[in-house]
Amino acid sequence: MLSALSSGNMGIGFWIIYIVVIFGFMYFIAIRPQKKEKKKQQEMFSSIAIGDSILTSSGFYGVIIDMTDDTVIVEFGNNKNCRIPMQKTAIVQVEKPGV
Repeated sequence: MLSALSSGNMGIGFWIIYIVVIFGFMYFIAIRPQKKEKKKQQEMFSSIAIGDSILTSSGFYGVIIDMTDDTVIVEFGNNKNCRIPMQKTAIVQVEKPGV
């Protein structure tokens, strides 16, 4: 009878450790890389300057000609009349001039 009680407690301890390990695994697989990517994206947004060449999430290449806190005005192509305001979050890649 005593061994049955101790093995029952051991089973509960095993399951608690098992659940903690699963949550730890999920953290390192899902949450941590997301945080790293968000930090990298924030660093990219803070380094954006007027004159930078960018690639938008829709696949358009352009040059930043004006900026506010969360909006940029991008000039597309050789036509100087094609200027479109868009959110900074639509930018996926930045290339500094002369690099």
